[in-house]
Amino acid sequence: MLKAAREKIEKELKTLEKEYRQELPKEIQRALQMGDLRENAEYHSALERQQFVRARIGHLQQQIKNLSMIDEDSLPHDKIALGSTVHLYDAESDKTVIYELVTPDEAEFSKGRISVTSPIGSALAGRKEGDEVTIRIPIGVRNYEITKVVTLHDKRTT
Repeated sequence: MLKAAREKIEKELKTLEKEYRQELPKEIQRALQMGDLRENAEYHSALERQQFVRARIGHLQQQIKNLSMIDEDSLPHDKIALGSTVHLYDAESDKTVIYELVTPDEAEFSKGRISVTSPIGSALAGRKEGDEVTIRIPIGVRNYEITKVVTLHDKRTT
C-alpha cells in the first residue's frame, strides 16, 4: 500500500518537476517577449503557476519523506491503523459503513478512503474489533460499533 502511494506521488513529482524546469521557463520567456508586463496576463498567469508548482513540489517531497519513515512491519497487527479496512455499524440508522484508512493524498471520501489524520481516521486509529466509538462529524455525533477490522498485514496474507 505504501509502495503504491509513493509511486503515485513520485509520478506526479516527476511531471511537476519537468513543468517547473522546462515548460514554465519557456512560457515566462514567451510572455516577456510580448512587452508591457503590467498588463500581460500570460506573464502573470505563468508566474502564478510557477509558484503553485514550486509549492506542490515541496509538499510532495515532504510526503515522500514522511512515507519513507513509516515501517509497515511496525504497524499494529490487531488494531486499526494506516491501511486498515474498517466496518462500522450504526445502530441508529441500522447501516454499516466501510472505510479504508489511507494517507492524506489518497483520501477519497466518496470511495470510502479516509485519511488517518481526518477526524474519523483519528477516532478509529488504535481501536479493535468489538470496540464502540463516538465520532464527531460535520452533521453531528455518530456512535458506531467496530464489527470488522482488516489490517494491512491481513491484506498481505490474503
